[in-house]
Amino acid sequence: MARHTARFAFVALAALALASCSGGKDKALEGPGAIDQARLDNAASDDDNWLTYGRTNQEQRFSNLTQINDTNIGELQPAWVVELDTARGQEATPIVVDGVLYTSTAWSKVVAVDAATGKQLWQFDPQNEGSKAAHACCDVVNRGVAVWKGRVYVGTIDGRLIAIDAKTGAKVWEVVTVDQKKPYTITMAPRVVRDKIIIGNSGAELGVRGYISAYDTNTGKLVWRFYTVPGDPKAGPDGAASDEILEKLARPTWYGENYWKLGGGGTVWDSVVYDKELNQLLVGVGNGSPWNHKWRSAGKGDNLFLSSVVSLDPDTGKYKWHYQVNPGETWDYTATQGIMLADLKIDGKDRKVFMQAPKNAFFYVVDRTNGKLISAKPYAYQNWAEGIDLKTGRPIEKPNARYENGPQLIIPSGIGAHAWMPMSYSPKTGLVYIPAMEHPLVYGDANPFEIHEGRWNTAVSFLDPPAIPGMPDTVEGRRKALEGMVKGKLVAYDPIQQKPVWEVQRDWPWNGGTLATAGNLVFQGTPHGEFEAYSADKGKKLWSFQTHRGVLAGPITYRVNGEQYVAVMAGYGGSMGMASGTPFMKNRMPNGLIIAFKIKGTGKLPDYTPIPLAKPTPSEETFTPAQIATGQKFFFTYCQICHGGPVNPDLRRSALLGQKEAWQQVVIEGALSQNGMASFKDYLKPEEAEGIRAYLNQRAKALLAEEGGK
Repeated sequence: MARHTARFAFVALAALALASCSGGKDKALEGPGAIDQARLDNAASDDDNWLTYGRTNQEQRFSNLTQINDTNIGELQPAWVVELDTARGQEATPIVVDGVLYTSTAWSKVVAVDAATGKQLWQFDPQNEGSKAAHACCDVVNRGVAVWKGRVYVGTIDGRLIAIDAKTGAKVWEVVTVDQKKPYTITMAPRVVRDKIIIGNSGAELGVRGYISAYDTNTGKLVWRFYTVPGDPKAGPDGAASDEILEKLARPTWYGENYWKLGGGGTVWDSVVYDKELNQLLVGVGNGSPWNHKWRSAGKGDNLFLSSVVSLDPDTGKYKWHYQVNPGETWDYTATQGIMLADLKIDGKDRKVFMQAPKNAFFYVVDRTNGKLISAKPYAYQNWAEGIDLKTGRPIEKPNARYENGPQLIIPSGIGAHAWMPMSYSPKTGLVYIPAMEHPLVYGDANPFEIHEGRWNTAVSFLDPPAIPGMPDTVEGRRKALEGMVKGKLVAYDPIQQKPVWEVQRDWPWNGGTLATAGNLVFQGTPHGEFEAYSADKGKKLWSFQTHRGVLAGPITYRVNGEQYVAVMAGYGGSMGMASGTPFMKNRMPNGLIIAFKIKGTGKLPDYTPIPLAKPTPSEETFTPAQIATGQKFFFTYCQICHGGPVNPDLRRSALLGQKEAWQQVVIEGALSQNGMASFKDYLKPEEAEGIRAYLNQRAKALLAEEGGK
């Protein structure tokens, strides 16, 4: 018990500081946010509401509503619009309960609005520690809230879980769920099961140990915790639900000491599904820390439970079974993507299954009674495996897929063939609608592997495309060829026949989550700003609306006073928005929106006037080649991952490039830490920060010339 007490001391201390504790009794099921287990279990027959992240516990994101359908979709117009207070990424799926829409926004804020009019009822700001943005691999996004017995629950970017009064927006309690000294964050939507709020965390790339926790919804007290990977073997048991199975099954699959020194990874950052029929939680587990299996585990072992779907007892957190998608994963192939439950007739037999389209480009149908693989075929292009062995459930990897014998061009990359954007399933068509991607990357072994504590530690060198058959002779030519391979598509996939039925091609991989309805419709947004509707059976484009900001979040539909609405969050961001530029974003991004549509709606978007990006203003100072070379090294080590796309400032356009002292104040002293730009004094010397300024001045001059400036 001593080990248990030590390991969870921070949880106990936080519990003692609970704000405005409610006194230990459930509120009566009346008034705003009145959801209990019986209501959640019957959500499929509640067509008016959207009660949980995937609408029902099965998380199929399908609605029986037909008032909006393939014959009148052309009349769909905005009913109301709410403008948000930031231009950061918006990824939440709203919850609708009895005419009130609850959703989270960037920076883990929560807002409640009248679902029929868009009138704001309240907004809650968790007052995050802004510098934690530097630990967010993929923007300060939040994917949604949970609602339960008059309260709204949200996980924050700095690792807290907060209960909010659904009527007033006042904080009821909060608890710290992570060690905030480590690079943990939370972006996932919580789930609720039988008076327990379930939450995981993010941060594997930066070096953390993954786990999932259950807290009492009434008090915030920790009920159970399950670690997904073993920790320091000398530290002893965690006093957690995972202790026995980690030592018996997982520990023998890990080697060396790098894994526990860097946490091992295995964060649960998105998908958790409650299977009431079989009394289990299905938990999607993420990638390793570091990515490269060679450096994480001496190139040996399956590394359980990385890249797995794990079944847990929802009351105790005890292990039941698992299915590992990628044993010894080494590419950032997570199994955290959306998990759906369904009953399918396969080979003439009724099977209880879960379906998943994880990053590795294979669509999995798995028996959810025991975790045994039924089928797996590619839903998107991939070049790393010959297929999946149906007897063992293991991939048949191609030669050098693990880049152990030199650099290798791998598709999909760690961006994935499918990321967090939700997929949907229509029982009427029998199709799953997947926002799929094709994004290649050249992987190489980072030798030597330099550990940067608290920063990205992949142990992978991301290299120029190698000279391989079919690629141009020059490096520049191969770069352009690689860029030409980047694309996305909406895939309507038959999970029984394991094949695509129709596809819609996209010119950019980062395409939005989907919603399927009985009106023969599939809704999806694009990073170009369109929100679109397609016929669910044939894939014919029927309708489109321009929002002027990327639409990536999962749409929902609901009914108030007899009228059907479709709502979605709009706001471009995420890992793609931070790490890579987009060819269509030439202006500053406007603030995000919540938009609800109905037939013959009369709502209006805020006025939109494109604001051009700032003109580069490089310094006229002279820098040495050594300074520029130093800056280039450290820019790509620390800066590129967050400043390579349109979400965060393009440092080539920074007004501070000509201000040496101000630059040092921001980069070294953390003058803008509350805005998300943490101090890098633990990683950079002042002269190295100055080198970054030198390198960026050189790039700013090139950009200015490219844009025709002087």
